[in-house]
Amino acid sequence: MDTARLYAAVAAGGFRRYATYRVATAAGVFTNTVFGLILVYTYLALWEERPHLGGYDQAQAVTYVWVGQALLSTLAIGGGGVEDELMERIRTGDIAIDLYRPADLQLWWLAADLGRAVFQLLGRGVVPFAFGVLVFPAAVPSDVGTWCAFLFAVVLAMVVGYGIRFLVALSAFWLLDGTGVVQMAWLVGFFCSGMIFPLNVFPGALGEVVRALPWSSLLQAPADVLLGEADPWRTYVFQAGWAVVLLVLGRLVQAMATRRVVVQGG
Repeated sequence: MDTARLYAAVAAGGFRRYATYRVATAAGVFTNTVFGLILVYTYLALWEERPHLGGYDQAQAVTYVWVGQALLSTLAIGGGGVEDELMERIRTGDIAIDLYRPADLQLWWLAADLGRAVFQLLGRGVVPFAFGVLVFPAAVPSDVGTWCAFLFAVVLAMVVGYGIRFLVALSAFWLLDGTGVVQMAWLVGFFCSGMIFPLNVFPGALGEVVRALPWSSLLQAPADVLLGEADPWRTYVFQAGWAVVLLVLGRLVQAMATRRVVVQGG
């Protein structure tokens, strides 16, 4: 099997694996919908007082909420990605088996995570988004080109999200129990991705800083493409730049971790 077919098979396996958890998926759809309702009514009250907060009108703000609910599990912003399993394999020592595979560790888990993400987008993201934009006044584009541009931004967001979480998982080589790092990553991810409030709302220097961080590639960037508030090509360059930086950094940390395994294992 050539390399491309190998990683495609890994991605397909990741998709099928998460597709078996039907009850969990249904529960996730319900949870995302309820959480979306809470956020929507909060946003409606806030935008009633300040109609163009962050440069969005009320319909755009509503759409932003449901984009966030569609991407929450897709991008594992609150956890639930392959990093949990990877950290457990590091902790138990099973990672040594992964290192003996005739495949790159980083790319193997990237393929698995992409398969997971695609399923979560289709299985857990579409229904809450459709519900939200049908029930509430929303700003949904009618042209296919905008949707295609949005989906490509989501794919890049998947890679950026994996790059962040791969680095978090690798911390287990040194910390063994990475629970604290994972929880910190969740908190930073929620705040800096725009999951709680759009990053456009943040004032002054704080807004500039959070919009320049990689987490803004996860939700804010794709949402702005869908809402027509960002140039798709500039967004792609920003996301791809962070994807390269994070994957290269992950490669360097992986190399250091591999040497650590070899030293510890003799």
